[in-house]
Amino acid sequence: MPDNELHSQSAAQMAGMVRSKAISPIGLIDAHLARIEDLQPALNAFVTVDGDRARGQAKAAEEQLMRGDPVGPLHGVPISIKSSISVAGLPCEAGSSLKQGAIAQKDAVVVERLKRAGAIVLGTTNLPEMLMAYESDNPLYGRVNNPWDLERTAGGSSGGESAAVAACCSAGGIGSDSGGSVRIPAHFTGICALKATPGRIPGTGHDPQCLGPFSLLGVVGPMTRTITDLEIFYEAIAGPDAGDVMADPVPVDRVSSDQLRKLRVGYFEQEEDVPVSSETRKAVRDAARTLHEQGFEVIPFRLKDLGEVRQVWWTFFTLGGATLLRQMYAGREHEMGPILRDFMAMAAPELPLSGERLMGAWLRRDQLRSQMMEQMQEVPVFISPVCSIPAFRHRERSWTVEGKTVEYLDAMSYTQWFNVLGNPCVVVPVSQSREGLPIGVQVVARPWQEHVALGIAKHIEHSFGWKQPPLAVTANAAHS
Repeated sequence: MPDNELHSQSAAQMAGMVRSKAISPIGLIDAHLARIEDLQPALNAFVTVDGDRARGQAKAAEEQLMRGDPVGPLHGVPISIKSSISVAGLPCEAGSSLKQGAIAQKDAVVVERLKRAGAIVLGTTNLPEMLMAYESDNPLYGRVNNPWDLERTAGGSSGGESAAVAACCSAGGIGSDSGGSVRIPAHFTGICALKATPGRIPGTGHDPQCLGPFSLLGVVGPMTRTITDLEIFYEAIAGPDAGDVMADPVPVDRVSSDQLRKLRVGYFEQEEDVPVSSETRKAVRDAARTLHEQGFEVIPFRLKDLGEVRQVWWTFFTLGGATLLRQMYAGREHEMGPILRDFMAMAAPELPLSGERLMGAWLRRDQLRSQMMEQMQEVPVFISPVCSIPAFRHRERSWTVEGKTVEYLDAMSYTQWFNVLGNPCVVVPVSQSREGLPIGVQVVARPWQEHVALGIAKHIEHSFGWKQPPLAVTANAAHS
């Protein structure tokens, strides 16, 4: 198979071709390393490319096949990892001068598990400084560009990961999410992503650690081009680990097609206070329509008190994060890059964060979560927007949507709610804007019901799904 066709195959297809010996792991890795070399100057998606070690692992994978040894579901498949997640021997700097030169001493648990499944790590991907932005740019490695339009962001904080996967530089990978950081990049670049229930996928080996209120918000999760691949990655990495403070030995859920079809599916197009683009609302309706046509009962649905949920997120993430960063950068504030300075300026009017306010938010979070669980007894899964807008131009911080000004963090509230409430969410691409930018929708299930969200997303994907971005198509043509 020519390289320009091989790149666009799914991880499942690549693994199948490796097992059948239709392609070699060595050839597969070399093809992806060449593609990274072609597209990295335009995308700046990678922080580190670990070519020599990847080739060594591919050689070992080939020898396993020749011996007839048992192999895992991702045997020989090239993957990438967000550079805040430890890969032994590679930098783990969070895009910050405070951590410059830090080298991971061991693999994060999710990396260990993916390697056990046969995956080969090509390298680590770019992100915003200290992960505190929806645009990936930092003083150490610079800005990530979107393969659909280089003048636009690939999102944050897992922007390098989304750009790499969308442009077929890797078959899939792992990002992290405390307020939409795998889901918004997936929406901006037209791929799939899973934010699982906290504790379902171990965050052990992520830096910064998810502790205190961040343990309720933060998760690591897979990013791929198809829902089938998302399921494969999820099943390879799910399960408790003692190093994750949210770990819980809840069995990984399974749901049959018949069980899935008995579920009532909700949908809502927008929150009144934070409008979304007309094209985004249409994407939600289109996703609902295709489920209805496939025999699902689909009804309008909206959770209560989402504005209050958002205030809890603001207290935990924005004010809590800024409080910690002020301590970390004390005396070195001049080393902050512009993106991080933007974040600190947003929080500044409400600092310092009092213990009373933090405790009040924590108590209200638990009340709101209980209310959500009660509401979702009758509607256990629903579809919503991912964001008010498609991918924005670099450094934009507000937009006019349906005649109303929508500010930067407000536009992203559609993902922030579910970090507070703990729901698993899957993003699946559905349509494109008038400007040709991808638009995804978010499938939200009850806590610990990841396979419900994945199953509904797969039914939506049946009518829509991933398309190659223009940069990837151009690169393919150049090698034809």
